[in-house]
Amino acid sequence: MQPSSDERQMSRVGEFFARIGQHLPRPAQRESFATYAFGLLGDGDRKSAEPIAARASGEPAGAWRAHDRLLHFLRESPWKDGPIRREAARYVIAALEKHEPVTTWIIDDTGMLKQGRHSPGVQRQYTGSAGKVANCQIAVSLSVATASEQVPIDCELYLPKSWTDDPARCERAHIPEGTSFRTKTEMAIDMISRAHADKIPGDVVLADAAYGRSHELRQTVRKLGLDFAVAIDSDTKVFILDAAQRTGQAVEVGWFGRALEERDFRRITWRRGTRHKLTSRFCFRKVKVAQDDGSEPSERETVWLILEWPDSEAAPCKFHLTSLRRRMSKKEIIRVIKERWRTERVYQELKGELGFDHFEGRSFTGWNHHVTVALCCYAFVVAERTSAFPPSGTWAGYTDQIEIAA
Repeated sequence: MQPSSDERQMSRVGEFFARIGQHLPRPAQRESFATYAFGLLGDGDRKSAEPIAARASGEPAGAWRAHDRLLHFLRESPWKDGPIRREAARYVIAALEKHEPVTTWIIDDTGMLKQGRHSPGVQRQYTGSAGKVANCQIAVSLSVATASEQVPIDCELYLPKSWTDDPARCERAHIPEGTSFRTKTEMAIDMISRAHADKIPGDVVLADAAYGRSHELRQTVRKLGLDFAVAIDSDTKVFILDAAQRTGQAVEVGWFGRALEERDFRRITWRRGTRHKLTSRFCFRKVKVAQDDGSEPSERETVWLILEWPDSEAAPCKFHLTSLRRRMSKKEIIRVIKERWRTERVYQELKGELGFDHFEGRSFTGWNHHVTVALCCYAFVVAERTSAFPPSGTWAGYTDQIEIAA
């Protein structure tokens, strides 16, 4: 007799938690991890320690004990986030690669609205999630993606200078002594470097202009042997190469875009949406970036500047730099750049379904442990979704046969 689908799923649940359990040395830690994970995966409007404990115990006296155990697990129990996140990443990547290769890494950030000033990292700051300045925490994430799926594998809490310059405030939030200020870009570079050291598969790093404007990030990506395809601001300056590969004066990409004519742009359709084809007009130009890194412009890598002119706009308004140039068509490059569109949906699923932003404690350690369990749960959900609904076809986005035209 063949096992039922429910039995096979429970077998996979057992395998997943057994792999995670290798990195939790104590039985109580493994039990609390499972309780908390099933709480995030289950029903309930709030997915913080207290309501999870109440739903898990079913009676008031047991709820208090369960709550105390979960709080200890999150805030005090000595377990490391890194090894567990790597294990979850390897699990979901193995499931994804049965159908499609992991091709891209995506750097992004999301805001978590908070009240008060005691949650670690909280202050009034801009968050794209709300589209405004709000009292919130900011989490920077690294996701991996195939042509059909995207899953975050690492995440760090941004600590503004209002926190790192206040040792007493950091001590109250259990932020490790000596923690110094890092920009979001520096955090992203650290996560990219860790993923590379962990041999996470992927070829191209994607990011919006908040990260793409950084020549340090772009240079790190290239030194690691990866390509980048990143958005940049309209005031980014570049040297436009002529047919003889000579450079003139550095110009802002926004100004250059307005100086072009409609005939310089080519319409490219990169994907079929649910209602219509996704299409826009693009212009490719070879450039060297005018960056203040001490090097001569002639020594810098030649990259593509990609200008996009949406039909609804009076002039080109979206700009990207990419080192992809040898083995991909322009249409395939646009497909890669547009892979970032799913990131916001991933954040919505993490928050709406798994309580990613529901942590209510004031502990930096607790926040990281909560996020680790949420990332593990999302990895398992994506692995199950891929198994149940495999992609109908794979996109051969990386082919040695395609040579890009100048």
